Amino acid sequence: MATATLTKSGDIAVIRLAHPPVNALAQGVRQGIQDGVAAANADPSIKAIVVTGEGRAFSAGADITEFRSGPKPPGLGEVIDTMEASAKPVVAALNGLALGGGLEVALGCHYRVASKAANQLGLPEVKIGILPGAGGTQRLPRIIGVPKALDLMVTGRAISPGEAHNLGILNRLYASGETADRTREYAEQLAAGATAAIGEIKLTTYAGVEMPIADALARERDGIERLFGTADAQEGLSAFAEKRKAEFKGA
Repeated sequence: MATATLTKSGDIAVIRLAHPPVNALAQGVRQGIQDGVAAANADPSIKAIVVTGEGRAFSAGADITEFRSGPKPPGLGEVIDTMEASAKPVVAALNGLALGGGLEVALGCHYRVASKAANQLGLPEVKIGILPGAGGTQRLPRIIGVPKALDLMVTGRAISPGEAHNLGILNRLYASGETADRTREYAEQLAAGATAAIGEIKLTTYAGVEMPIADALARERDGIERLFGTADAQEGLSAFAEKRKAEFKGA
């Protein structure tokens, strides 16, 4: 059965792609991601979201068997847009290969981590005469720059986690066998922070890169004004004045 399931552990939600053997992004998987992100966003006790895969793969991309009749909604681009728009931090934990749409899912998350043994990453669509159509041509250049992104997309070559880390696709690279625990630690670090500020920083940054600088700076000013009214900001300012560690509650 093709699905993606959400489990909750403390203030971390884990969305796990499950469609053996390589977690192809069939309609059930896409719907599961969409529903999982919506549920996590609606739960005020959840502070961070981790997206990972079942078994030996994160995701090998589209389910080609759906191409005969056309994929059913939600479309992959729509699902990825939903993840990217989440105010809560979304971490892609690449437990295995991430190719095509699988890598595009990871690019739509706010942070990406992987094991050194996670196998291959790439956007190989050119090899079947198409292009990465779920955000790959737009998100990858924004992350690593146009020349490097073009090289990966026009050759369709797969790269190792080590090269992906060096290029800046991955934020963290972990030793084999440590990925689950280290990803949990990373998500907990994000969850323990000023989540209102983290969300505002993220959304302001994403919006700002698409705007003229004057408009982006105006949005930034609006963001800081909004944050000054939050409980997190009041706690942070009080903790600074009292020379203690802030205890953020996420509001």
